[in-house]
Amino acid sequence: MANKLEKFAEVRHRQVATNGITMHVAEQGDLSATPVLLLHGFPELWLSWWQQMAALAANGYRAIAPDLRGYGDTDVPADPTAYTIFHIVGDLIGLLDQLELPRVFVVGHDWGATVAWYLCLFRPDRVRALVNMGVPYFPRHPSVKPTDQFKVFGEGFYVTQFQEAGRAETSFAKYDVLTVLKKFYSIKIDNLSAPPGMEIMDFLEAPASHLEWFPEDELQYFAEKFHKNGFTGPLNYYRNMDMNWALIAPWQGAKIEVPTKFILGEKDMGYISFGTRTYIKVGGLKAIVPNLEVVTIDGHHFIHQEKAEEVTSEILSYFSNLN
Repeated sequence: MANKLEKFAEVRHRQVATNGITMHVAEQGDLSATPVLLLHGFPELWLSWWQQMAALAANGYRAIAPDLRGYGDTDVPADPTAYTIFHIVGDLIGLLDQLELPRVFVVGHDWGATVAWYLCLFRPDRVRALVNMGVPYFPRHPSVKPTDQFKVFGEGFYVTQFQEAGRAETSFAKYDVLTVLKKFYSIKIDNLSAPPGMEIMDFLEAPASHLEWFPEDELQYFAEKFHKNGFTGPLNYYRNMDMNWALIAPWQGAKIEVPTKFILGEKDMGYISFGTRTYIKVGGLKAIVPNLEVVTIDGHHFIHQEKAEEVTSEILSYFSNLN
């Protein structure tokens, strides 16, 4: 941790009481500057955004990057039902209230993108504009739960295997935490589903060498945090997908009106699979997010780290035009 504090000396850290938990928040930039809330995905932490945070601060913004519920130095509730989308969005509304920020720009990636979509759906009054990455907003199916929709990918599909309490944790425990993280950060389109009888963690391959875009000292920081708290909290996001589907029924057919830029990696597993490319290209996403701009970048899923400069440029250009 000492090395991290030295390397990111400009980053301030605080614990904020919100929605019944204590949330760790990293900040950079002047407290009076225009605020930008950055929401990480799985399996990530606030540190995923350090490059964007530095650039935002240098360009006159206040970057605010929390560890989401269940992650890092934020509380990890033991109750698996304490990870619904209402809880996660509620944490963020409480955070904004505590920081006395009526409206913010928002940036999200992966699960953070999902949370950001629902933040915009539930409380558009708190969001000036959104830049989201990796996971588009899919309209709620009126009669089919998410886990039933995933059955088409077979029993080896990673989301399906994550549903059973303890199953993924047992599989992950066969490897050191650093290896588990490297396997996820190197995931490719052809290994989202394990062969019959195999756990997804056994099927995923760790890179033979270090990841160019992910320095080892940062990986070690991630590994320390996940070693401390384990993966159950983050996995509970997946385990509440059907509960979320039930909870958001009152928003059936509602559109997300917040101005949005959606950034995708051309080689992102989520873009290539699940019909996502077609959904976006034929206007499915724009139909439900009408004030939408889509940008594709030559990269993979963790695009904000792999292609940090390009992503940061897209964020800054979008927000500057709305200021």
